[in-house]
Amino acid sequence: MKIKVTQEKLSKALNNVSRIAIGKVTLPILNNVLIRVDNKKVSLVTTNLDMAVIDFLPVSDSEDGVVTVPAKLLAEFVSNLPKGETIEISSADTKITISAGKYSSTINGAPADDFPELPEIDDNEAVVYKMGVDEFKHSVGQVMIASSNDLTRPALTGVFFNTSEQTLAIAATDGYRLAEKKLINKVESEVKAIVPSTSLQEVLRAINDEMEEIEISFNEDLVRFRLGEVEIISKLIDASFPDYPKLIPKDNNIKVTLGRDELIRVTKLAALFARSTGGSIVCETILPDTFSVKSIANEFGENDSRIETLVEIPGKINLNSRFLIDALNALDEKNITFEFADRIAPVILRNEKNNNYTHIIMPLNS
Repeated sequence: MKIKVTQEKLSKALNNVSRIAIGKVTLPILNNVLIRVDNKKVSLVTTNLDMAVIDFLPVSDSEDGVVTVPAKLLAEFVSNLPKGETIEISSADTKITISAGKYSSTINGAPADDFPELPEIDDNEAVVYKMGVDEFKHSVGQVMIASSNDLTRPALTGVFFNTSEQTLAIAATDGYRLAEKKLINKVESEVKAIVPSTSLQEVLRAINDEMEEIEISFNEDLVRFRLGEVEIISKLIDASFPDYPKLIPKDNNIKVTLGRDELIRVTKLAALFARSTGGSIVCETILPDTFSVKSIANEFGENDSRIETLVEIPGKINLNSRFLIDALNALDEKNITFEFADRIAPVILRNEKNNNYTHIIMPLNS
């Protein structure tokens, strides 16, 4: 095997793939990156068995072959070479030699036969969606904040891609809050699939300013994300996601419109005094024109901040201040709507004008 490539291109590709090359004592080959040259097409591949990252590397010259070498070591070595250098990599058995100007190194690898076989998606049978990279990145970030880290409830550790009424939406919940974003309207193919949040994090990290479109392909147990020269293939979570539309209240009778930035400010102020009470704050509508956010009395004292807005129905609800701040940071309009019904019904937060994003927070016990 032999390739010739610029330092910048190789370093960028190795950074993309090396993040998931993790050390497993039982399977040390997972520390390695598979470098394959086949008919002048060069690919760098890593996998942790649940996910694989592939970067198709544009090179100026190559000879066919395949080898695996420690991914972290190779990535760090290449990143420290001078920018602008042309790097030559050649292999003999399981060793590779890297040369760049006056720099040279030999790295011991392992037989490519030991590298796990990668899962594949049949393009003829896959359900495929395409959308802009910026919108995808923003939308996944809005939703993923509500996913759970509790491995005993695997369905909640991912993001649920689902279609309803010809709309593709994504949703996540940890049991205390729920976020949903409508992604694409007028879709023809249907899907219901839970993508691990860890896989989506890798997709977001792989995005750069040069990428404009993302292609998402699903089959029964896999999802593939294509971003320019990068592919990320992940297993889906084999579990049932909650029937979340039923969790969204339909009859909240208390609704106020608030400035997003001002609500973030007063929530942060109240949160300073609520640390000893688990972040519990009280949100209250007061006739005729006041929305109050205050902390529960504790050893540090009390805080009560007020926002002027039209109030038609008085009400009070206790919320987790961190959850409220997370939701407000995910909203992206100047004004937002804050809806609730009583002390035990969930709060609904939406942008004032665009209803494509919904965030729900369960109240705390009074």
